[in-house]
Amino acid sequence: MDTQNSAKVNTRKRRKETPGPNGATEEDGIPSKMPRCAIGLRQPAPFSDEIEVDFSKPYVRVTMEEASRGTPCERPVRVYADGIFDLFHSGHARALMQAKNLFPNTYLIVGVCSDELTHNFKGFTVMNENERYDAVQHCRYVDEVVRNAPWTLTPEFLAEHRIDFVAHDDIPYSSAGSDDVYKHIKEAGMFAPTQRTEGISTSDIITRIVRDYDVYARRNLQRGYTAKELNVSFINEKKYHLQERVDKVKKKVKDVEEKSKEFVQKVEEKSIDLIQKWEEKSREFIGSFLEMFGPEGALKHMLKEGKGRMLQAISPRQSPSNSPTRERSPSPSFRWPFSGKTSPPSSPTNLSRHKSAAYDIRYSYLEQNKFGSYVLLAQVQPGLTKNDAYGPQSRQGGHTEESVDP
Repeated sequence: MDTQNSAKVNTRKRRKETPGPNGATEEDGIPSKMPRCAIGLRQPAPFSDEIEVDFSKPYVRVTMEEASRGTPCERPVRVYADGIFDLFHSGHARALMQAKNLFPNTYLIVGVCSDELTHNFKGFTVMNENERYDAVQHCRYVDEVVRNAPWTLTPEFLAEHRIDFVAHDDIPYSSAGSDDVYKHIKEAGMFAPTQRTEGISTSDIITRIVRDYDVYARRNLQRGYTAKELNVSFINEKKYHLQERVDKVKKKVKDVEEKSKEFVQKVEEKSIDLIQKWEEKSREFIGSFLEMFGPEGALKHMLKEGKGRMLQAISPRQSPSNSPTRERSPSPSFRWPFSGKTSPPSSPTNLSRHKSAAYDIRYSYLEQNKFGSYVLLAQVQPGLTKNDAYGPQSRQGGHTEESVDP
C-alpha cells in the first residue's frame, strides 16, 4: 500500500456542519476510531522522564498497514512529532491535531528542543524552553512531552521511546549540515507527512511585531510598562506619548464627523419627508381652491344664481291691459324744492297717498342702458304713475302716465 495514501490527513479548514472529529469528514480519509487509551485530555500531558516504562516487554514496531487498519487498545500506535514551538500558535496546534488523527489508535509524543540547541541551529527564541514545554503540555492532542529533544533523531532515541512513526510536513528541512534532517526517517518508512497551515508561523508573528514596532511600544507604554523595560529612549518615550495624544484627538474628530454625517443624513431624510407631505397637502389645497374659485367653480354658479334671483326680485310685474288711465292736474299752490314753478295744493287724499307711498314701495321702473344692464328709474306705490315718482318737474311738459293697478 502506498505510504502517502494510507497516511492521508484531514484538511486544515474545519467544517462545522460535519459530524466527524475536529471537523473532519469521511472524504478526509480518516478511518473509524477505536476506543483509545490516551491521557492528556483532562490534564496537562506528562513529561517522558516522569513516566515509568516497562522495558521487560519486547518492542515490535507496527507497519503502516497495521496502524491504518487499527491496533488493540493496549497497543496504540506511537507517533512522534518534534519542533521548537516558540510563540505556540494555531499552526502548531493543527500540526499536532493531524499527527493525532493519523491512525485510529494514536499515542502522540511531542519533542521540544532546548534553548541551547535552538539558539545554535535556528536562532534566538521569544519564549524560553520552560515556557515552550508548558505550552505544548496544555495542547489537548498531546499525550507525552519529551524535554530537551534531539535535533536529529537517532535509532537509539527511537528505540528508547518506542516510536513507530515520525510526523512532520514533507518539505525538506535543511539544518545542521544536512539537506533534510528527516531523510533517514523517510528511507526507513517511518515518516508520516502532515500539512503546514499557511499564513501563520512564528516568523510571521515576529515580522508583524517588528514591522509595527512603534504601535506595540506605544501600546505597552499605555498599559503601564516603563521605557526602561521596553528599552525605549527618553526622546522616543515622549514621542510615543505625543503620538498617542494626537491619535486620541484624531479619533475624537473622526467620531464627531461620523455623528455629524449621521445628523445631516437624518435631517435630509426628514426634509424630504416634509417636502413630500407639503406637496401632497398643496395639491389638495390647490384642487379645493380651483373647485371653489376656478372658471367653472362653485362660486361662479352661486353668483349666477344670486344675480338671477336679484333681477327677478327687482323687476316690475306687468300691469293689466284694461287698467284705466288717470291724469293729474297740476296744482298752482304747491312748490317743489329747487323749482320755481308751483304745483296744485295737496288734498288730504293726495297727502295720505304720498305718505303711504313713502313707506310701501312695491313697484319699480327700470331702463336698459347701452351696456345691456338695467338702471332703476323710479319706485311708486300702487295707484300712482311714474311721473308721480319724479315729481312736478316731469308733469310740466303735459305728459301723462298710466297708473299702476294695485
